[in-house]
Amino acid sequence: MSGLTEAIGKFIAGSHGPAIPSDALDVAKLGITDTVACMIGGRDEPVVHIVKSMVSPGKSNDRARLLFTDDHASSWDAALVNGTAAHALDYDDVAMAAHPSTVLVPAILAEAEALNTSGRSALDAYVIGYEVWSELWAREEGQLHQKGWHPTSVYGAVAAAAACARLHGLDSVQSMHAIAIAASQTGGLVANFGTMTKPFHAGRAAQSGVLSARLAARGMTGSLDVIEHPQGFLSALSQNGDYCDVADSGLGHEYQCLQHGLNIKKYPMCYSTHRTIDGMLELRNTHSFGADSVAQIDTEMSVTQSQILRNHKPKTALEAKFSEEFAMASAVIAGKVGFAELTDEFVLRADVQKLMAKVNNHTTDAQDPDEPVMSPDESVTVTMESGERFRKVVQYARGHAKAPLDAGDLWDKFKDCTQSTYARDDARQFFDELQQLDKVKSLQQLCERTNA
Repeated sequence: MSGLTEAIGKFIAGSHGPAIPSDALDVAKLGITDTVACMIGGRDEPVVHIVKSMVSPGKSNDRARLLFTDDHASSWDAALVNGTAAHALDYDDVAMAAHPSTVLVPAILAEAEALNTSGRSALDAYVIGYEVWSELWAREEGQLHQKGWHPTSVYGAVAAAAACARLHGLDSVQSMHAIAIAASQTGGLVANFGTMTKPFHAGRAAQSGVLSARLAARGMTGSLDVIEHPQGFLSALSQNGDYCDVADSGLGHEYQCLQHGLNIKKYPMCYSTHRTIDGMLELRNTHSFGADSVAQIDTEMSVTQSQILRNHKPKTALEAKFSEEFAMASAVIAGKVGFAELTDEFVLRADVQKLMAKVNNHTTDAQDPDEPVMSPDESVTVTMESGERFRKVVQYARGHAKAPLDAGDLWDKFKDCTQSTYARDDARQFFDELQQLDKVKSLQQLCERTNA
C-alpha cells in the first residue's frame, strides 16, 4: 500500500482531481449548521466549563472565539473547547460509524476564524476532512469499537489535520507531515462512553488537527508513510490486522460524502438507540399503551451497537445516553426522548427504573453493508400484560441520510439548541448565514455578527 500518505497529501493540496462538486459542499453546509447548533446547545454542560477553565486567552494573531461569545483563546484551544461542547449532548451527526462533524467543524471554524478565511474555504476544508476520514475508515475490515477504540477521535485527529492543512494552503509534502503529526495523537476509548471524557475525545481530536497543521506549516516533520507503514496508523489500530492494503485511492474523484452523507440526530442520545426509539414511539402512538400495561419490551440490533449501549441500569443522564433500557422507558413514559427527559431526576424516577427492568436487548450478527457497526434494520416488540404483542421493524432512523430531515426539522433543532442563548430572530439569521456559508466572505465577521 505504498504511497497512500502521499496520495492523501496531494489530495489535501489540491494537486490532482476536479473541483469539489457543489452537492458535496451542501453536505458540508449541513454538517456545519447542525454542529454549530449542538455546540451552542452544549456550551453550559459541566465538562465544557471544566475544559474551558484550562485554556488561556489567545494572541491576537491566532485566536478564535469560544462558543460564539466574547471569550477568546488560541485557535487550537478554541477547537478543544468548542469540540467538547459540540459532542457534550451526543446530539451531533453520525457517519462512517463515528461523529465526523463534531471534530471537523470546531477545528475548521476556529482556524478559519484565526486565519480570517472565507466561508467557501471552510466548506472546502470540511469536504477534504470528510474524504480523508472516509479513506481511512473504508480500509479497516474490522470494527474499531469492538477493540475499544472510539473512531470519532481516532480518525478525527487525522481528518481535522487534513482540513486545517487545506485552510493553511500547505503543499503536498507539508500536508503529509501534518497527517503524520496528527496520526501520533489519535486515541479515545469506548470504556469512557457515558462519561464526561467522551466529548473530550472530540475536543482533543479537533485540537490535535489544528496543532498538527500549524506545526507542519512551521517545519515540523513526521513519517511520510505513516498511514501505510507496517507499524503505522492502519496497522496499529486494526481490529484483526486485516485492513485493506489496496494502494489505489479515489480521493478527489469519487466523493464519499455523496455516498455516505450525514445522519442528523433527532434525539440527544447515542445513535444506536435512534431506530428503536422511532419504532417505540410509532407503536405507542398507534396503540396508545402506557407503562403499567407493558409486560416486556424486546429490541434487536447488532452486537457492536449493543456493546456500545453499555449502561443497563443508568443512574445519571450521562449514563442514560448509552442505555437502550432508558431509551425505551423514556419513549413509553414521556412519549419522547429529549432534553427534558435527559436529567438525573427523570432517569431516577421510580416508573422509569421499573420499566427499564422490563427491557431485553437482543443481538444479531447481520451487518448493514453500508454501516457495518449497525444491523440492516432494528426491531421493537412490546408484549402487553394482556398478552397482546406489537412489533415494529425500522430500517432507517428519521434524519438518516436516506430518510433526511427537511429544512423545517433542521431549523427546529437549531432553534431548540439555541433558544437559551439567542433571540429567535437572531438564531434564524445565524441559521440562514450558515446555510449560505459559501457567500460569507469573512469567518471573523460571521462570528462577530452572531456573537451573543
